[in-house]
Amino acid sequence: MGTIDLQITRQNASLRILVEDKLRQAISSGRFKPGQRLVERELCELIGVGRTSVREALRQLEAEGLITSYPHRGPVVSTISYEEARQLYSVRALLESFAGQEFAENGSNEEIVALLETVEAFEAAAKSGSGTRIIEAKTAFYDCLMTGSKNVFVKQMLTSLHNRVTLLRMTSMTQPGRLQNSVCEIREIAAAIALRDGDRAAALCKRHIEIAAKVALDYLSKNPVETSE
Repeated sequence: MGTIDLQITRQNASLRILVEDKLRQAISSGRFKPGQRLVERELCELIGVGRTSVREALRQLEAEGLITSYPHRGPVVSTISYEEARQLYSVRALLESFAGQEFAENGSNEEIVALLETVEAFEAAAKSGSGTRIIEAKTAFYDCLMTGSKNVFVKQMLTSLHNRVTLLRMTSMTQPGRLQNSVCEIREIAAAIALRDGDRAAALCKRHIEIAAKVALDYLSKNPVETSE
């Protein structure tokens, strides 16, 4: 898959948020790998911003669990253990199945159209083979799903979980057959929501996460993480 361009060219949001987004993309795409040390000077050169913006962004990503700071070593990309991943996916399956059902029962027609559009974008991204496009499109789908649920607390909790899943998402997507299966799964979810079938939407969301969990956990069982301390 192609490399990600970290240079910031737009200034329509605060610089810190733009830097955060670039670093999240680099982590989720695998450019910055779990356990990799993040050197401020190098990040400034890669992204084209000053140290203040980089430091603020790193603090935010640390709060999200994407990076971990160690004494005498500095920030490194966080790792996630098998047990942490198992717990994370268990909670995520519950919350996303609820979000899917709520969306089907309470989402507006406009939100359903938007959801279907994110599915098309994800399918196009999958065909392109671009890691950056795939992550962005999948994130857009989940954002739309959470918004359509009309539950701000579920959205807050799922956003936090998704930030942690970022550490595993590209690993999962690069396993043989997983990407195309994921496209089919979210297409089925969106179709159930469009039909206002809350029970089916919930079941499909739960199945989607359970399948993703199995792929990720299988990978972690064969590739146990090493701590950076």
